[in-house]
Amino acid sequence: MDKIIISPSKYVQGEDLLSNIAHYVKPMGGQPLVIADDFVTRLVGDTVKQSFTHHDLPLAMTTFHGECSRPEIERIIELCVEQHIDVIIGIGGGKTMDTAKAVGFYRKIPVVVAPTIASTDAPTSALSVIYTPEGEFSEYLMFPKNPDMVMMDTKVIAGAPVRLLVSGMGDALSTYFEARANMTSGKKTMAGGAPTRAAQALAKLCFETLLEDGLKAKVAAENGCCSKAVENIIEANTYLSGIGFESSGLAGAHAIHNGLTKLEECHHLYHGEKVAFGTLVQLVLENAAMSEINTVLGFCRSVGLPTNLHMMGVKELNMAKLQEVAEAACAEGETIHNMPFPVQAKDVLAAIITAHHLGL
Repeated sequence: MDKIIISPSKYVQGEDLLSNIAHYVKPMGGQPLVIADDFVTRLVGDTVKQSFTHHDLPLAMTTFHGECSRPEIERIIELCVEQHIDVIIGIGGGKTMDTAKAVGFYRKIPVVVAPTIASTDAPTSALSVIYTPEGEFSEYLMFPKNPDMVMMDTKVIAGAPVRLLVSGMGDALSTYFEARANMTSGKKTMAGGAPTRAAQALAKLCFETLLEDGLKAKVAAENGCCSKAVENIIEANTYLSGIGFESSGLAGAHAIHNGLTKLEECHHLYHGEKVAFGTLVQLVLENAAMSEINTVLGFCRSVGLPTNLHMMGVKELNMAKLQEVAEAACAEGETIHNMPFPVQAKDVLAAIITAHHLGL
């Protein structure tokens, strides 16, 4: 199997980056379109407009309607055709960025994504999650390449709710352990090939950065500061985790996350909050050393990520419901089958119960 590593063509990170966005976009096209929802437009719209005015570059903007759906993608495609748009810019959260990626793919124009939060590693990836207009999952849309540019304005991101930054740490926490499992098993990665040593190194650096800077970043962000630790965590949550997962692979933690969506009590949680507990379950599943489990538990407790089912909203352990979680995590095609040993639902159920009690 060939080794493959993929990444965005350009990753740019810095404070007040959006005030100079036109400088980075200008070489990519002369008729850009920005999509952003109402909240993000109020937050950074004037800053973006001033940048394009300063660089004598025309700018069209449209309000993102909130769902990365086929009708919304088609609406924006029509705008691009009418206005001869040659570069698409998505500013905001994951659904805005996924819509921009999809429009860029169908129109064959460059894609720029500028997240206003660092809650997942999705910005750098070559996929979009498509929903129905009502918000139900519809499909994954896979692209032949990653975004042409990812722009991380750390001042804006540091000003977002701290829980989102911590959730991003939970998503990033799984990267090293899933990459390690995938390397051992030799299964195909999200990029479509064998894991690369480069991606493995980034995944390990991601974990090391979380341990070193996670708590410091949380404290700084809680006090409205964009410190060096915040900068490092934004990079870990987005770039290190993004390349680490896509070019090394997913395994148990994300499959367990998907299983946890069966529990209504967990629906209020962010993606990374569920993935953090899924990481603990994966470590129990592979019978990792207690020293390693305790390191992960200590990190989660320090930044406020859930370490047991009670913290996730599950008041009483219902074995029948947890069995459904375990079975969903082991569904055909799930990434838990990238683990370096066969996994059955009974194994996952035992790991969930054990991880829960270790995390009390």
